[in-house]
Amino acid sequence: MTRKAMLIDYQWCTGCHTCEVACQMEYGFAPEQSGIVVNEVGPWKISEGVWQYDYVPHLSRQCTLCASRLEAGKKAACEQHCQARCIKVGDIDELKEIAEGKPTQVLIIP
Repeated sequence: MTRKAMLIDYQWCTGCHTCEVACQMEYGFAPEQSGIVVNEVGPWKISEGVWQYDYVPHLSRQCTLCASRLEAGKKAACEQHCQARCIKVGDIDELKEIAEGKPTQVLIIP
């Protein structure tokens, strides 16, 4: 079996938290728990006309990368429901190729 990882492109994350809700619903987590959490960075002014304002999803220790869903041929719950399509879960080597040279993408290897 190949190693799995998650690729997140936070340039496109809109902060909708759908990934969090999908994870909570899939695993029956309480409202304050999730395998993925979206944090807001900013807003603050960097220079004239340039602002820092991003949403950055990251994994909690409860994330399993939806191993059971992947084994069943499904996408991870967070990837399936991400409205911005900025989350991918899959083979680590394939995701590394996608991420190369893209500074707003984060490859997470649990």
